[in-house]
Amino acid sequence: MTRRNTVVVGLLGATLDLGKQANRWDRWRPTVSLCQHEDLLVDRLELLSQRRNTALAKTVAEDIARVSPETEVVHRNIEFEDAWELEEVYGALLDFARAYPWAPEREDYLVHITTGTHIAQICMFLLAEAHHIPARLIQTSPPARSQGGPEGSYTIIDLDLSKYDRIAARFRREQKEGLSLLKSGIDTRNAAFNRLVERIEQVAIRSRDPLLLMGPTGAGKSQLARRIFELEKARRQVAGEFVEVNCATIRGDGAMSALFGHVKGAFTGAVADRPGLLRKADGGILFLDEIGELGSDEQSMLLRAIEEKAFFPVGSDREVRSDFQLLAGTNRDLRRDVERGRFREDLLARIDLWAFRLPGLRDRPEDLAPNLDYELDRWAHQTGEAVSFSREAKERFLAFATGSGALWTRNFRDFNAAIRRMSTLASGGRITRELVDEEVERLRDAWRRDGATGSDLVDEVLGRRAAELDPFDRVQLEEVIRVCRGARSLSDAGRTLFAVSRTRKSSSNDADRLRKFLARHGLAWNDVTARAGG
Repeated sequence: MTRRNTVVVGLLGATLDLGKQANRWDRWRPTVSLCQHEDLLVDRLELLSQRRNTALAKTVAEDIARVSPETEVVHRNIEFEDAWELEEVYGALLDFARAYPWAPEREDYLVHITTGTHIAQICMFLLAEAHHIPARLIQTSPPARSQGGPEGSYTIIDLDLSKYDRIAARFRREQKEGLSLLKSGIDTRNAAFNRLVERIEQVAIRSRDPLLLMGPTGAGKSQLARRIFELEKARRQVAGEFVEVNCATIRGDGAMSALFGHVKGAFTGAVADRPGLLRKADGGILFLDEIGELGSDEQSMLLRAIEEKAFFPVGSDREVRSDFQLLAGTNRDLRRDVERGRFREDLLARIDLWAFRLPGLRDRPEDLAPNLDYELDRWAHQTGEAVSFSREAKERFLAFATGSGALWTRNFRDFNAAIRRMSTLASGGRITRELVDEEVERLRDAWRRDGATGSDLVDEVLGRRAAELDPFDRVQLEEVIRVCRGARSLSDAGRTLFAVSRTRKSSSNDADRLRKFLARHGLAWNDVTARAGG
């Protein structure tokens, strides 16, 4: 097998490589010593130097020819006025890397990171890490006192961390810990949800850009936002606080003051300065839940605060600064709100860079069992009383919870409330079949009442167009919306809505029938399943 040539790329050391007198051979000179090791044959040295160091480069090349005549030294001129200016040095080295005729299929490359300024060494490392230079690193060191010759020692560093089992295992362990933190330690089984959490973990530890958490009420957006903060805090990416605000609770005149603060005397009742929540979140994370409820003025100021990290408190002509990361939560269709003029398009574009949609509880039936165990553990931790299901009761509850009749309209809020009620009533810490049956009936009754009092569903979905509907059409559309919001898919909703008529047909496309019904009202599946409000 033909040996591949070893090529070293390195900067001339204007100080370390100096030496003209005969005694220079008694000194350790990193570029020369690189070619003095018997177990490292350098076939070619690409010596990068500036014109003002041409004489030194020539001396170094001559000395290398004496100690390693098989090494070809190629001079490469590279210029930068200030060797300590990061942008200038990186740009010059990047230009070299892009112009060089790399041939990794025929040659092995090493980047010498011992010589040059610290800035130059950092730049060489970054170029190798980014694969602009397809090389491993080589670090040389002067000889210890016990060593006889001046060649010293060297270490080759491969930046492919996958080759370092212990490092790779540590990275995997840290990632697993991060994922567990985001999932509250629950061993979730839904593949789509687990992929979603993995992506959120990647973004959270690498980016300070805004994150938009979407999903139905009770899907866990607030809890996930706090977990993201805890993850970033553990990785020392944030030093400030986690500040959470439900935008639906600060509507009207008080919203501007609550978010951006005010100065004394700004309005009647402003008897003292108020810093505001954005300033409180400086250095940390601001979570704006139900961001779609903000008014247009607050949206405008928020956009500037995100982009410029600065804003004016109410009544002040002095700008204040706050460097926070924004997490936003919504169960509204913000794109639809943009079309209706209820939400600023430029603000949505800014917060939609990383958008993640959390699935509802009905979309994660396989996660009900581990969440059940989690809620029981949480109850025991909070109350000091352990509660468990009988085998029959647990099977009964999970069968109901994962069945088509379980609407879970408030998602995990319904689920958590159900477990807490049964735990409270569990005599001797045991949840029986009778308690489960009682709770099932309670949930079904609540969901029926939710549907009966949902007279604003049509208004929510159609907006002003709802006034154009006849009462008959309104009642029909309201029922369709209610069923769709409790269904897992268009087909699932169609089977429920056409349960009788479909039995009279030899073949029935329930999804298509429902799709056409919605289209008559100018609606699609996403229009009726996206919920407004908190």
